[in-house]
Amino acid sequence: PELAAELVRQQVKLIVARSTPVVQAAKNATTTIPVVMFAAADPVGSGLVPSLAQPGGNITGMSNIQPELAGKELELLREVIPKVSRVAFLGHSGDPAHKLFLKQAHEAAERVRIKVQPVLISAPEQIEAALTEILRDRPEAVIVQPLFIRSLGQGPKIGGLAAKNRLVTISAGVGFADEGGLLFYGPDIKERNRRVAVFVDKILKGVRPADLPVEQPTKFELVINLRTAKQIGLIIPPNVLARADRVIR
Repeated sequence: PELAAELVRQQVKLIVARSTPVVQAAKNATTTIPVVMFAAADPVGSGLVPSLAQPGGNITGMSNIQPELAGKELELLREVIPKVSRVAFLGHSGDPAHKLFLKQAHEAAERVRIKVQPVLISAPEQIEAALTEILRDRPEAVIVQPLFIRSLGQGPKIGGLAAKNRLVTISAGVGFADEGGLLFYGPDIKERNRRVAVFVDKILKGVRPADLPVEQPTKFELVINLRTAKQIGLIIPPNVLARADRVIR
């Protein structure tokens, strides 16, 4: 909030905001300066815009549709661990989107008869304690809320701790597999970068944010870290490897 208020005081022409809590901070700070969402989880459900087609106000940009990916993440986990029955969810309680992530995860898990164990923390310093709590319930895998990866820079720490404890991990946080996590499945970051630049260009040329519909990603990537798979003693099925956009060896 303090950083958003500082930008408003500087009278910047436009704010690009990454992640749901950052967009929320910008929304709270200004109703006049255009705000372009780089990636926000379910902007309508999070209360950032009234609708995708007609965002109104001063906010538009890209939805990340990440809570809705929970079903796909559980599908991938079931393919990688056919007998999976319990999956932990590592979430950030300070992110208003964590409730949406959990809701989607529970609904998707019920359909495939997998139990979801939520573990919520409010600061990166609590990650080790959270992993200890997760291990007590012995889940076969952990879904990591994307906020931890790109926005908070905790991918290497989470990936390393999980691998050390032989836990399968998956996240839609960009770069997670590159930083030691087992699986990344989420929107293509390069395509999103291009689309955000288009929003910025149009607004700086005079188009109102209210007149630019919020866009959802249409291209997704699956990245698999085979080095991590080897470290935790997991063999990735050939059919899953064949679908990967990129494999880290």
